[in-house]
Amino acid sequence: MTRPAEITQFQAGADSPYCDFNSHAVREPPDEDAYLAALLADLDQDLPLVAGRPLESVFLGGGTPSLLSGRFVGRLLEAVDQRLGIGSETEVTLEANPGAADAERFTAYRGAGVNRLSIGVQSFDDARLAALGRIHDGREALAATEAARHAGFENLNLDLMFGLPGQTVGGALADLGTAISLGAPHLSWYQLTVEPNTAFAAAPPPLPSEDLAAEIQEQGLQLLATAGYCQYEVSAHARPAHQCRHNANYWQFGDYLGIGAGAHGKLTLDDGTVERLWKPRHPADYLAHAGTAHGIAGRATIGAPELRFELALNALRLRDGIPLALVEARTGLDAASLAGPIGEALRWGLLEPSDERLVASPLGWRFLNRLIMLFGPA
Repeated sequence: MTRPAEITQFQAGADSPYCDFNSHAVREPPDEDAYLAALLADLDQDLPLVAGRPLESVFLGGGTPSLLSGRFVGRLLEAVDQRLGIGSETEVTLEANPGAADAERFTAYRGAGVNRLSIGVQSFDDARLAALGRIHDGREALAATEAARHAGFENLNLDLMFGLPGQTVGGALADLGTAISLGAPHLSWYQLTVEPNTAFAAAPPPLPSEDLAAEIQEQGLQLLATAGYCQYEVSAHARPAHQCRHNANYWQFGDYLGIGAGAHGKLTLDDGTVERLWKPRHPADYLAHAGTAHGIAGRATIGAPELRFELALNALRLRDGIPLALVEARTGLDAASLAGPIGEALRWGLLEPSDERLVASPLGWRFLNRLIMLFGPA
């Protein structure tokens, strides 16, 4: 069984009013040599945890890695290749914000070995972007997509949100139609949620009603399907052969390393124990302690009740669910430990009857939160 490793990058920029990501406002990126040294010290400390495991994907994200130079990305990927081996089929993704990237950088990233680009467009509507506190406008979003194509990125994802402040059905579908017209083979399309401890939570903006959001979603899904996109996960839509392998590993409860400020990793140890570990959140703390005993901010073993819930929270988001054999291999949970919630879900018609897979029925996908909660701690 292969387990991808995740390489997360420096996160920078002012906090968005709608998200609670690890974000820090900075005047400029950190010294690249110092940050690269910290990342590699961090990676070297974690390497014994994944000895002998092949690398399937690398994901440079979690913030604004497009602030960093192509030279930095190339040096990082070269070092990862020396330690873990980056093959010709390894998926290497970099996240980019339209306001923090240009054609020259994209070309440099492609030359450095990045083969998949994910652009955080969110919307092409200037008023909606302003309401979200984004630093780019619709023109820059279009230009970034064009620059990615010019740089040779055939494997391209655009991130879009719906249910934005003041958004109408027509406005949401116009956003989606623009993204489809640009030809990106992968679209992440998801509803804005207001997270606790954010500016939007403290002062909620005028969001579309539940009925309006449901209408947007229904019509948007029809538009995507007509355009040839397969909804393989709740918010992920891809044309053939363009599903994101890195994210699919998360949803299938696979293992990953996380290096960088605020990065999280999840590993199945040799004794079957599933453990999470995380790194210092603030870049200054991370730079000071990477590779030392204080370079791991915390670690925790995931108990059986939490494992069952996290498995459902991830795997049931997938249209095809997860093979039961893979469930046991990645969590240690056997069929008996899942019998209660599975039986209850079957009685409600929320799961497909199957001895081989754990997969939501069409009704289960409509009421996914209800289905997932059946797998929560009693």
